[in-house]
Amino acid sequence: MAERLKKGLILLPILLGVGLFVWLVRHTTQPQQAPITEQARPVRTITVPATTVIPHALGYGNVEPGTTWEAVAEVSGKIITLNRQLKRGALLGVGEELLRIDPTDFELAAAQIQADIQALQAQLAELAVRETNTRASLAIEKEALTLSEKELTRMRQLADKGTVTRSALDQEERNTLAQRQTLQSLQNTLNLIPAERRLLEAQLARSQSQLQSAERDLQRTTITVPFTGRVAEVKIEESEFVRQGDVLAVIDDIAVAEVAAQLPTGRMSALIRSEQILSLTPQVDKALRETLGLSARVWLRNEPMQVMWEGRVARFSDTIDTQTRTVGVIVEVDDPYKDLQPGVRPPLLKGMFVEVELRGRPRPDQLVIPRSALHNDTVYLINAENRLALRPVTVQLTQPEFVVIGRGLEADDQVVISDLVPAIEGMLLQPVPDEEALALLLREAAGEEIPK
Repeated sequence: MAERLKKGLILLPILLGVGLFVWLVRHTTQPQQAPITEQARPVRTITVPATTVIPHALGYGNVEPGTTWEAVAEVSGKIITLNRQLKRGALLGVGEELLRIDPTDFELAAAQIQADIQALQAQLAELAVRETNTRASLAIEKEALTLSEKELTRMRQLADKGTVTRSALDQEERNTLAQRQTLQSLQNTLNLIPAERRLLEAQLARSQSQLQSAERDLQRTTITVPFTGRVAEVKIEESEFVRQGDVLAVIDDIAVAEVAAQLPTGRMSALIRSEQILSLTPQVDKALRETLGLSARVWLRNEPMQVMWEGRVARFSDTIDTQTRTVGVIVEVDDPYKDLQPGVRPPLLKGMFVEVELRGRPRPDQLVIPRSALHNDTVYLINAENRLALRPVTVQLTQPEFVVIGRGLEADDQVVISDLVPAIEGMLLQPVPDEEALALLLREAAGEEIPK
């Protein structure tokens, strides 16, 4: 009995526990699974525009003057006058006197040569008079010889008759020979006059040439500025003796500035085909510029200053740099000091490091998207159901900030410009139009907004 009671006490808690579990299972409410709903991911989008694109390429270079003039001493001498404005950085006007070398020696040399010329001219005049007188004397002597020969003939006739002596005949023959000798001397003198005249004329021509040279040397003692320019270098002082060939000063022309910019051939391909780049020579520069419609701008980007000058493509360098794979483009800017405003718009000075922007001919009706919206050869689109579509495209033109699509897109397609990770085709998206990004894209395509 006690044994059974003991077993009953042990089994009772177990039975109560099992009963409680069965009751809980039957009366506990099962959890309800909530329905799964798809969440749309917000992304920034733009509508693909069809717009006019102006292709461009950027390069960098230093400003140099279009023309640099070296004031070289063409004669030797002491500097007696020096322009007080001849100092580095000063501006000098066209025709302004730079310096003057002592002209005394050159004035004396010119005066001496002038005296020699006058002496030669006097000798030529005397020769002309002598020629006239000799011709007159020659005419007289010819008449005298005629008379003497007639008299000799008569004397010979008389001698044959025995009416004159032999000595008288001999004397008449001597007189006739003397007359002939006089006539021959005059003729010889007259024959030498042309040669003497040519000699004097040659000496006169040489002296006149020497006078011209002396006068040029005299003019060279004064040096003037050939154009309006800025003094780049001064190498002399007043009262200094200079020698012919010495460089006295260096002046830069301020009418035209040049920038020799180096542009990567890859960027130039947006403006010029590769075979055109390889064929760039001075002979084809002009025709190529006209064909391509190239224009240029020069930018000085020095925060907070952003200054632009309109330029023109003057020429291309003769070779492509094989080390850097760049081509040199020389851009000219007219009147680089125009519209000068201190602190706002500086002049385009020598040595400035500037950016050169080359522009090609406008291309209308181009489909453009931001470069960041291109993922390899794929663009993320939003379809009519606001779901992601991965569209393969063909790029026609690549620029630093945008690309032109040749095939794969249509105008008004909705392109995702957000950084979408992961990008799963068919995922639900919530488009958020970004009007500012679209406006920036249009300005960049039109060349109004160039990345800094």
